Amino acid sequence: MFRRHGEHCVATFAPDEVRVLRKVASEVVGLLSEGFDHEDPVVERLFPDIYPEDPHNSAEFRRYTEGDLKTSKIDQAGAILAVLPSDGGGEVRLDWDTAEAWLRALNDARLAMGVRLEIKADTDLGEELDEAVLRDPTSSRVFQLSVYAYLGYLQESLLNALTD
Repeated sequence: MFRRHGEHCVATFAPDEVRVLRKVASEVVGLLSEGFDHEDPVVERLFPDIYPEDPHNSAEFRRYTEGDLKTSKIDQAGAILAVLPSDGGGEVRLDWDTAEAWLRALNDARLAMGVRLEIKADTDLGEELDEAVLRDPTSSRVFQLSVYAYLGYLQESLLNALTD
């Protein structure tokens, strides 16, 4: 997917891929803005307690850092939205800084989806997807697992292009 072209990482996206990426990035922005809730397990995953054994110091640390971190995460998801083709598919060219923002935003999206889909470190994604397809190939879970896998592929592709 992504390939190195001089100082840029370049990929061509089909219209469906653009729609999925736009939706995923928009959902991350929504979660971190109007939907921000410290009780949400996704928010807990994206903003873990720095001192889990010391709630007071964790709260104090969060008070000083959370606003900037949240803004940074929103900006990174916005970096995806900013360079996607506005209508249909097309080529995306990322400079180094934008590619890094994409990597962080893709990671946040995968962390969020992983929580919602209850994916653990030892989850075999292929097996999980196969089981979901056997249960109901038209289920939203099949689609969500496919998107999760696609985001991982995209993240790996971009990382490889950056390190080439």
